[in-house]
Amino acid sequence: MQVLLRRSEFRQDIHCSVCGQGFRLYWELSSSPERATMRSIVLGELRDHHSREQGGDKTAAAHPFDLFRLPTWIGSPQFSRSERLAGPTNVRHTSSKVVYISEYSKR
Repeated sequence: MQVLLRRSEFRQDIHCSVCGQGFRLYWELSSSPERATMRSIVLGELRDHHSREQGGDKTAAAHPFDLFRLPTWIGSPQFSRSERLAGPTNVRHTSSKVVYISEYSKR
């Protein structure tokens, strides 16, 4: 499950533990345990934005400015939820024969 985040100065659901930047969360999780688990994962990923591998910036500039998803998808893009919900990109139209069965043909 992924969560959408957007920087927010007014209404904040979560704060980065490194820089204090506040974010608004958008998610579909319904139960409290699911939300608590996802909140921990998101906090860890927000911390990772400040890592040396990501440039080591300890300011809010380390985070994306626009709407973004966490946790980051590391699998094949063909299996991501957004790809599955987007629908097919290559729609193949195949013709198939349709056979109508009717009792009228027996008369």
